Amino acid sequence: MDANSYCLVLGATGSIGSAFVTKLLETGRPVTALVRKREKALNLFGENPKLEVAEGDALDSRLVSKLAKGKNFIFHGINFPYDKWEGNMENATRNVINAARENKATILFPGNVYNYGMTSPIYEDSKPAPITKKGRIRVELELMLKDAVIEGGCRVLLLRLPDFFGPNVTNGLMMPIFKNALEGKPMKWLIRTDIPHQLVYILDAGELFVRLMYREDLANYEEINFGGITVSSVEHWLRKIAELAGTQPKIKTISKLAITILSPFVPIVREIKEMAYLFENNIQLNDDKLRGMLPHFKPTPMQDANRETLDWFKKHVLA
Repeated sequence: MDANSYCLVLGATGSIGSAFVTKLLETGRPVTALVRKREKALNLFGENPKLEVAEGDALDSRLVSKLAKGKNFIFHGINFPYDKWEGNMENATRNVINAARENKATILFPGNVYNYGMTSPIYEDSKPAPITKKGRIRVELELMLKDAVIEGGCRVLLLRLPDFFGPNVTNGLMMPIFKNALEGKPMKWLIRTDIPHQLVYILDAGELFVRLMYREDLANYEEINFGGITVSSVEHWLRKIAELAGTQPKIKTISKLAITILSPFVPIVREIKEMAYLFENNIQLNDDKLRGMLPHFKPTPMQDANRETLDWFKKHVLA
């Protein structure tokens, strides 16, 4: 193994990609990060002799192949906006597969629960049952990865996750929670706040990828669930965040009716409408397999995770 050409990370400035890079750099191993904006990567990770930053597009197959040369692992953290998924996600995944085959590398892939529709709990051997277009796309991506392993030349480690939060998670679900809590504004959630919900602290997910990628007992195609922490209710979780932020808890629930009314006029709301079932129901990942593999791993306590996330938002968003 060439210690100087270890891991290529695509989507390194995104939520899960940045958490993985952070944890991988802590081990002292070299990382090559393909990003759209070099400045954003340096703001996230600082100057680090173990980090090589390359600007470019994951849809550029020649660039991906060039950067992957000699790499042992390729982290596929590419995620387009919902309305840009179709076509782009498949093409990016194809580029990753081709580059991995050229180098006999392992693909590290963050999965989600979209593949399974209303199935709960979700096990590693649960049968896909997508009820949305995005769910069907995710099923197709995973079939591409499985076929690549069957045909030979690469391996795949898929870590399936529920909703995540933490440093650098600034999506439309988490930004209106942590930023608004700090500003004393209403924290927003979709449809129901009275039911349990699974959440993963993003740095825990990054840590698990680092721990699992070194194991020699994994199959050529290995799928592992990580459910993180299940909060008793979303409302309870939001109130704890406001308490840590030192503001009065204000919670605004966006109703399904409001989403339905706005969806014809606002493209992103139209995409959210399709995923409304995830916020109407308690969809759970069963992660007994992971707990058995890593019995000493404990998720970051929710209080600590909330505090660290608020601190990051103070420094990087409010500032």
